[in-house]
Amino acid sequence: MNEDSFFEDLESQYSKQLPFVVYSRPINSVIKCWLQKDNDLYKTDTFKESGFVFAPFNLKDSDSSVLFPQEKCWFAEINSDLVETDTFSSTEILQNEEQKQHHIHLVSKGIEHIETDTLEKVVLSRCETKRIQNHNPITIFKRLLSRYKNAMVYCWFHPKVGLWIGATPELLFKVEGKRLTTISLAGTQPYKRVSQPQWTAKEYKEQQIVTDYITEQIEPYTKQINVSEVNTVRAGNLLHLKTKITSVLNDKAKLKSIIEALHPTPAVCGFPKGESKAFILKHENYNREYYTGFLGELNLKQTTSRNNNRRNVENNAYAVVKTQSNFYVNLRCMQLKNDVANIFVGGGITKDSIPENEWEETVNKSKTIGSVLD
Repeated sequence: MNEDSFFEDLESQYSKQLPFVVYSRPINSVIKCWLQKDNDLYKTDTFKESGFVFAPFNLKDSDSSVLFPQEKCWFAEINSDLVETDTFSSTEILQNEEQKQHHIHLVSKGIEHIETDTLEKVVLSRCETKRIQNHNPITIFKRLLSRYKNAMVYCWFHPKVGLWIGATPELLFKVEGKRLTTISLAGTQPYKRVSQPQWTAKEYKEQQIVTDYITEQIEPYTKQINVSEVNTVRAGNLLHLKTKITSVLNDKAKLKSIIEALHPTPAVCGFPKGESKAFILKHENYNREYYTGFLGELNLKQTTSRNNNRRNVENNAYAVVKTQSNFYVNLRCMQLKNDVANIFVGGGITKDSIPENEWEETVNKSKTIGSVLD
């Protein structure tokens, strides 16, 4: 399939108000799309099906995990290097003093709760709106794709749920056969080409909280765990601290159990999970919906040969079929409604946080995702 027919099919699907998702994972130069054949709303709470899943922050909320079932979809892919994108310039998202003071007050309340309770970290967010002129989600997707090569870039639509677009740098986890891979990602600062990043003790502590939490959560389901060194990674014009965690699943491990163990992570919720989630639901005063939820490929079959030599027909007959799932945390995202974009941004709060600095971090993040709208 060439680029023109690929995106023509997407445009046709959207004009007919039929569900679809188009996305590109950071590991390769491939754009994939799922085009659902009907507009029925399929859901999952077992995660035993095969397809593409879009799950909310609060799995116990009325916002359900939406499934595009594999048997109900057309599937296509192209090489992303062939895609031409239009040019665009960065735009300033105007902030008002009321928004600023509300977020600073929320962060201050979070710090106070940390100092007087068992809470160690809480991730607090906000939603801001921006009017947009170009309503075409495929165009916005292409713009994101051209800017964020090291992210899961996606555009997801269901007429009964909504339209979401994002470029998330954070893998929740992936499972290939028995191999589990996840990352801890925390800390944020603007990318500056002329200088080396300087991370504070607060940011390293935030990163360590996430890493320790993940290893503790997956330990009951794994045989061994390997933790990498902490590295600095770039996502657009932002930098983050990243640690890679790999393990081998034991025979009793179930996908739903791993999801419940890891989601939501301290990077989007806090620690301990129960206390931080309760604080968020009580004090943020808005519904995150699918922001800080997760999305990705669910239980897809992948066939690999034991021998890369195509002429070795005998060995190739013993190909290995593995079930594969890839889930990404829904960060750096927005929801489009008519001529308005709802942009979601947040940051991790610890006892060392400075409320004004936390506000500035959300401003930088809103600029990052909002720069592709005009």
